[in-house]
Amino acid sequence: MERSKKILCGLQNQYYRATWKSMGFSTDDLKRPMIGIANAWSECVPGHFNLRQVAQRVKDGIYRAGATPVEFGVLGGCDGMGQGHDGMHYILPSRELIANSVESMAQINLFDGIVLLGSCDKIVPGMLMAAARLDIPCILLPGGPMEGGIVFDGRKSDQTSSTEAYGMLTANKITEKEYVSLENLACPTCGSCSYLGTANTMCSLSEALGMTLPDGGIIPASSAARLAIAEKTGIKIVELVEKGITARKIITEESVKNAIKVCLSMSGSTNAVMHLTAIAYEAELDINVLEEFDKLSKTTPQLAKINPSSQYNMVDFYHAGGVIKLMEEMETIIDTNQMTVTCHKVSENIKEHIYQYPENSNIIKTMKEPFGYEGGVAVLRGNIAPDTGITKPGAFDKSLHHFIGEAICFNSEEEAEKAILEGKIHPGHVVVIRYEGPKGGPGMREMYKAMKYLYGRGLSKSTALITDGRFSGTNNGCFVGHISPEAAEGGPIAIIKDGDKIEIDVEKRSLNLMINEEEIASRLKEWKRPEPKFKKGYLGLYCKIAASGSEGAIMKYDEL
Repeated sequence: MERSKKILCGLQNQYYRATWKSMGFSTDDLKRPMIGIANAWSECVPGHFNLRQVAQRVKDGIYRAGATPVEFGVLGGCDGMGQGHDGMHYILPSRELIANSVESMAQINLFDGIVLLGSCDKIVPGMLMAAARLDIPCILLPGGPMEGGIVFDGRKSDQTSSTEAYGMLTANKITEKEYVSLENLACPTCGSCSYLGTANTMCSLSEALGMTLPDGGIIPASSAARLAIAEKTGIKIVELVEKGITARKIITEESVKNAIKVCLSMSGSTNAVMHLTAIAYEAELDINVLEEFDKLSKTTPQLAKINPSSQYNMVDFYHAGGVIKLMEEMETIIDTNQMTVTCHKVSENIKEHIYQYPENSNIIKTMKEPFGYEGGVAVLRGNIAPDTGITKPGAFDKSLHHFIGEAICFNSEEEAEKAILEGKIHPGHVVVIRYEGPKGGPGMREMYKAMKYLYGRGLSKSTALITDGRFSGTNNGCFVGHISPEAAEGGPIAIIKDGDKIEIDVEKRSLNLMINEEEIASRLKEWKRPEPKFKKGYLGLYCKIAASGSEGAIMKYDEL
C-alpha cells in the first residue's frame, strides 16, 4: 500500500484530508500518490536560482503521470559564498541538516516518493543520503551547470578565476583593470559552477549511481533541455512509485563502485570520496568506499579531462556526450546490470541514449586510448596520514607526483592565506594547514583560496600543500587533503614543525614526514589537545560527534 494511504484513506482519516484541503488540494488530488518535491531554491546559491522553474516542470510531469506534487523547501548553502571566513565552518555540517530535513518532511507527510532538487556541493550528497536513509522512491534532479565566462588565462573564466587573478595582481602579473574586468564577465548565467568541482562531480556521480536520469546531472542551467528533463523526471518518479523501485534498489554496492570508477575516470573532486562514503553508510552497504577508491584507482583509466584538468568546462563535457558517454566507453569495466531511476538498467540506458552533439575526443577518450592508465584520484598513506590522505593527480603536472619539500606550518586557513599573499611561501615549501578537520575546524573547511593564491603567484608547480581540511574540486597543484587522523584528534599532522622534510609520492601512494619514528613518538607524547573552537550551537554539537574524513565526516551519535 502507498504510504500516504495510511493517513488519507478511510472515514477515520478525515482530519488529514481536511488539513490538506485547507491549502486547496481536492478530493481527487488526495486519492492519488503524493509526491514530495524537496526544493533547495534560494537567491543565495547560483546553482539553485533556476529551481523554481525546474520545480514547476517537475510538477507538470507528476500531474501528467497521474499523481499529486507537494513542494517544500530545503536549506542549501553555496560553498563559494562561505569561502575564506567563518561561514565555511557551516558548509560541510549543513550536509547532515539537509539529509535530516528531507528525512523529516518525508516521514511527517508520508510521501510516496520524492524528487530532490539541488545542484551544489553539500546539497546533492545530503539529499542522496536522505534518499538512502528513507529507502522510498526518489530521483535527484540538479539545476545544471552555468555557462563559462570571458576567456582568461587560457580558458573560459568562472568565479575562481577572480581568486587566481587576485594572486596574479598581488604578484604584479596583471593590471588592476584586467582584474576588475572579471567581476562582470566571469559568471554569465546562473547554475552550478562551470568547472568540475564538487557540485558537478556529485551531480555526475548521481547519474552514475542511477539516481538521476541520463544527462540530468549536466544539461546546462540555461538550456530548454533542462526544463524538458524536469518534466520527464516528474513522470518517472510516479513510475518508480507504481513499480515499487526504492532508493536502495538503485544505491547498491555495485552502483557505488560504478560511481567510484566514473569519478576516477573523470578526475572528479576529492570530496567525492567522503560523500560516497556517507551515502553508502546511510544505505547500510557493506562496502569500504575508501579502500575501493584506493584499489580501483590503479586499474581505472582516466578517460575525461574537464577544468581544472583541462581548459574544457562542464557545458563542453555535456556537448561531448557527458556521463552517459563516459559510461558507454567504460561498459566493459562497470556493472551495467544495475537498476536506475529510468526504471531500466544501465545497459538499456546506454543502448537507448541519443546523443545531441558530435563526439569530442579532446574531452572524452576511449578505453584503448585514454588520457592515462590510472584514475585521477588517489589515496595516500604514511606516517603523516596513518588512516588516509586524498589527492587528485589527474589535476596536476606529473612532475609533481613525487615531491620532497620543507614544511611551513599554519594552524588555520587564514594564517596560511596571509603568508602566501605576503610572499612568505617560496619554491620547495610544503604548506601545512592543520586544525581544519571535521572536529578541529570544525567543519573541515576547504583550502580553496590558499591553492588559488599559490597558482596566481606562480607557485603551483614548485610548492605543495597538505591539510586535514578539504579542497575545492576546482583546485589544482600538488595537494593532499582529508588527512586522518586530524590534528585535533592527535594525528601526526599536528606535530610537524617548520623546516621538517615531507615526501609526497603519488606512485607509491605515500605521504611521509622524513624524521625517525622515535622523534615522532616523542612529539606526539608532548602534544596537548586544544579547546574546541565552538562550545554551543550546531557547531558545538558537530565538533563533538563528527567522524573523520576517512569515515565520511558523518555525525556519530553514539559518541554523545
